[in-house]
Amino acid sequence: MTVDLSAARSVGRVFQRCRNEKRAAFIPFIMGGNPDSDASVEIIAAARDGGADIIEIGIPYSDPLADGPTIQRAAQRALLQGMTFDGALEVARLAKGRLPDTPLIGFTYYNPVVTRGVQKTAIDFAAAGLAGIIVPDLPLEEAAPLLNAFRAHGLAVTLLVAPTTPDIRARAIAELCTDFVYIVSRVGVTGADRQIGEIVRSQVERLRTLTEKPLAVGFGVASAAHAALIASFADGVIVGSALIDRIAAAQAVEDVRKFCSEISSSCRRESVHR
Repeated sequence: MTVDLSAARSVGRVFQRCRNEKRAAFIPFIMGGNPDSDASVEIIAAARDGGADIIEIGIPYSDPLADGPTIQRAAQRALLQGMTFDGALEVARLAKGRLPDTPLIGFTYYNPVVTRGVQKTAIDFAAAGLAGIIVPDLPLEEAAPLLNAFRAHGLAVTLLVAPTTPDIRARAIAELCTDFVYIVSRVGVTGADRQIGEIVRSQVERLRTLTEKPLAVGFGVASAAHAALIASFADGVIVGSALIDRIAAAQAVEDVRKFCSEISSSCRRESVHR
């Protein structure tokens, strides 16, 4: 079987392009189906208009272990609107039709993937035009079936490294990640954090000694100031809860575009890690 690796490679190309431009990649998280299916497609497009380089599309799940109150509420709103796994993939397909050059990555938990079937999930992700998957709760020891299935379809796989992850395990996780490593900035769940600071720098510096793959920081990134700090030493800036708070407060596409533009502009720093 000939495997088309263009989707997975597109993620790596974005990080390389951003590095060449001396900036960090801006990666917003948007919940599929929040506040509804049509609106979430418009929000994804607005995020790209605002400067997003890669976009995470969340697949709503009723028991999101890594998500804080903001993303939990967004998932519940989507589920109450009738959003399903298939519905979120349709959101991704429609968004990809409008943003053919922007890598879209599905964010989901392992339980829905196992229930659906790992092979079927990989096939469906590829059919929806997604470039890869992020699975926050997938144990390293149980990752092989998903890794094999997604890589067979040319899709990127990203796993998470926490502040408490020992070096030997962090290195093993990084080796399994296809194009970038997701660094969790703090212990706990997602959520806008006013106190995010220099401690994240030491986490990134530690990971630099363990892998050459791009390192993107998420959990707690809430402002342009946070983005500028992280962009000074990391390869990617991931923003979720702060963006979803904006969507919940205004539900205005223009507000999403403006906020994303502020974050994206803050990722353009001469001191970004090379």
